[in-house]
Amino acid sequence: MLLPLAVEALSALAHGHRLAVFRLLVRAGAEGLPAGEIAREVGVLPNTLSTHLTILGHAGLVHSRREGRSVIYSANYDGMRDLLGFLVADCCAGRPEICGSLFDPAARCDAGAKA
Repeated sequence: MLLPLAVEALSALAHGHRLAVFRLLVRAGAEGLPAGEIAREVGVLPNTLSTHLTILGHAGLVHSRREGRSVIYSANYDGMRDLLGFLVADCCAGRPEICGSLFDPAARCDAGAKA
């Protein structure tokens, strides 16, 4: 991932509602969620949600698809992996013991349950 794309993705996530939307979609899995359900879960008005989803989409973090009359949004896991890879590419200057549990899936799940 190039620096400008990383900056755009991080900027998109640097807002409480957008971060909440992204985390909700990550938890929802590939099936995604309809816009109305996202708005209810996050507690934002539909027009405000639309703006947030557009920003996340332009940053490569969210996909959308139409199913009948509904628009279904899902996390772009490839975009998420690219961003995470960018963030840890130079992690710990080659000293993995500094990063500790960052790369331990069980520790991440435990930490996520506490967040």
